[in-house]
Amino acid sequence: MTQQPGATGAEGSVVVQRDGAVLRLTLDRPNRRNSLSPSMVDTLVEALTAASTDDALRVVHIRGAGDTFCSGADWVSSNDRAIKDGAAENGSTGPAVRPRTGHLVRRHPHAAHRVIELVHNIHLPVVCAVQGWAVGLGCNLALAADFTVTADDAVLWEPFMDRGFTPDSGSTWLLPRLVGLARARRMLLLGEKVSGSEAAGWGLVHDSAPGTDLQRVTDELVTRLADGPTVALGLAKQALHFGLDATLPQAMDHELYAVELSCRTRDFKEGLQAFRERRDPDFQGR
Repeated sequence: MTQQPGATGAEGSVVVQRDGAVLRLTLDRPNRRNSLSPSMVDTLVEALTAASTDDALRVVHIRGAGDTFCSGADWVSSNDRAIKDGAAENGSTGPAVRPRTGHLVRRHPHAAHRVIELVHNIHLPVVCAVQGWAVGLGCNLALAADFTVTADDAVLWEPFMDRGFTPDSGSTWLLPRLVGLARARRMLLLGEKVSGSEAAGWGLVHDSAPGTDLQRVTDELVTRLADGPTVALGLAKQALHFGLDATLPQAMDHELYAVELSCRTRDFKEGLQAFRERRDPDFQGR
């Protein structure tokens, strides 16, 4: 297993590890419940962007250090960076100045929102393991993953109304598609907290397990996906996303292009050969 340094210091870190064909991203700021500082978000964007063109990778695994997955964005650190950036933009060397109007609109698409986009769109299966709390951006990071396994007693929470501002990081798009409008309203407008076991029952996440079994269940899923036909998995993932906003003919046309591509892979040939020989296929992700 190889490890690359992420962000360090008071702002926390994201530990980036290559474990064979698995990219493991660990949110490592347990003293702040793994709240995501700007530098941690930058590391996630960098690591996921690199992974999207890395042919040796076959699955991404995102997890949190300690007893919490992620308590959301660190607004204190974000505000501090905004003040520094505002001073730099205005050429100020004196007291801190308020950031220019539109700061969030200009920067979020390249930061927190970019993380959600990358997790959602990358042509690799993404697995999240959630223990403790998954709040705000942390919750939406888990919801954007292809497979999220939670501890039974984990808590998923969209606290935006309790904080007096509107939802962000894709929550208004993700939640209605996963659990429908009624439950999305409960989470976003009423701020209802959802346990891991309840989330699994809703279909909000892939599965839940007792906390002591979370790592085992997640590792089994990661291994299964890493051994799968990686190209076909990526194309199927994109077809599912496309079909949510397409007509049936449009979805079937999209499927045809995906079939055309997947049929040209070595894994397709291996799948056919394994079927003929009545054995399990040995996919190589090519």
